[in-house]
Amino acid sequence: MKYSARLTNSFAGEWELYVVTDGMSLDWPEHSFGRTGPVPTLQERADALALLGYSLADDDATWEWQEIPTGVMDRVELLAAVDVQPTGGAA
Repeated sequence: MKYSARLTNSFAGEWELYVVTDGMSLDWPEHSFGRTGPVPTLQERADALALLGYSLADDDATWEWQEIPTGVMDRVELLAAVDVQPTGGAA
């Protein structure tokens, strides 16, 4: 089964990765990188996914980025997403 992993800087500007496991809950597996910059590397994201019990669904999967404007004068929030699958350790 595939899920969507999301990387965002929207919570107080700190980078956070979470896996959307269903459409109803907000109690998704998550990992905070504890910093506002720089953007977590591909390896840091893979390591965080592994800690949560997930891996990229396809070897050639790429993160797709979106800008989420909050206002003309506000900083832009970023959101990246990629398909992932449980590695056996996910709850």
